Amino acid sequence: MGNTEVLVVGGGVVGAGIAQAVAAAGYQVTLWERATLGGATSANSSKLIHGGLRYLESGQISLVKSCLAQRKALLKLAPDLVQAVPFYIPIYEDSRRGAMTIAAGLSLYAMLAKLEPHGRFQLLPKSQWTTLEGLSQQGLKHVFQYWDAKTNDSKLTRAVAASARALGADIREGVNCDAIYQGARVCQVTGHDCSGNTLEYRASLIINACGPWVNQLLERVTPRLVGLPIDWVQGSHLLLDIPPPIGVLYLESHLDERVVFVIPWEGKTLLGTTETLLTSTPEAPTITPQEEDYLLAIYCHYFNDWQAEELRRSIVQRFCGVRVLPKTMGSAFGRSRETIVHSQSSHPGIISVYGGKLTEYRVTAEQVLTQIRQRLGEREPIAEIARLSLPLAEDRLN
Repeated sequence: MGNTEVLVVGGGVVGAGIAQAVAAAGYQVTLWERATLGGATSANSSKLIHGGLRYLESGQISLVKSCLAQRKALLKLAPDLVQAVPFYIPIYEDSRRGAMTIAAGLSLYAMLAKLEPHGRFQLLPKSQWTTLEGLSQQGLKHVFQYWDAKTNDSKLTRAVAASARALGADIREGVNCDAIYQGARVCQVTGHDCSGNTLEYRASLIINACGPWVNQLLERVTPRLVGLPIDWVQGSHLLLDIPPPIGVLYLESHLDERVVFVIPWEGKTLLGTTETLLTSTPEAPTITPQEEDYLLAIYCHYFNDWQAEELRRSIVQRFCGVRVLPKTMGSAFGRSRETIVHSQSSHPGIISVYGGKLTEYRVTAEQVLTQIRQRLGEREPIAEIARLSLPLAEDRLN
């Protein structure tokens, strides 16, 4: 039977970030990922490292401030993986959000970024509007330009996992967690690998970083442990084999109050995302016909040289990820995006992470690490995460 102080279950960017932070703090840590590191939700995002300008509309100012600080840090720590990119917001005669509203939001965004260079914004001169090739000019009144960043989400996850391994973490892919028994002092865990071999471990703490499957893992706990009530929200994307824009276009949907991004991605155009409430957690999320029609309709509205069916023939990839939101009434658009790190006194050895943003994975890891220190005491740290660079990792971690 193996022994570890901390067992992280789930190898998305949040789980990998927790393993990195815990290993750097001097704890013995093992991570189990049932499939491939960064291969599920963390590989199916909008590929953005951003403050979340639209979150200002729902008053999530502290979240935006935190994300902007993380954007700044990742631009410095992972220059090969995270790059600044210009964002453009066109304002039309019939836009719900007028120029004054956008200017106020961008001013607050800049202040929350502490007026650093990537917090600046400008009104794009009319003479430069044509650089946004194909964007409809009819009724166009203003174009704002500001800065955020983009990344290869899967490669970023693998770089974080490689850093964790270099710090001593035992990172394993292809391992399923089958059962957890909460004992008086330690948890006993059984699992199996892709070859069918059984693994048995004792762990002082289990960190449940299973993303949308967070409550599914809790169903395997003895004595019984009930998770928080949650909703699952699917975000779908289309990759179009058409020339990419010069930067990221931040487009107000003409169909509802949402925002959709048009993103240059590996020589093509990435379009997303949706927010579709699900009734259960799918093992393999699939874009719905309604979501595809929604995204194509928005693109055609702003790029009216294109017809939906012509654009549909240019689709080279459809993908979607599922994220967790607290269960409340109302649309997904206005709900809190704050991550919840949850534990119950009846099961002191299990800590569950609900939510988790790509941009904020380091913040979530620090929140979990705080709880680990409270339970296990301090260890002698071996590295300072804030100073650890993230180079590109190999495709597979052997």
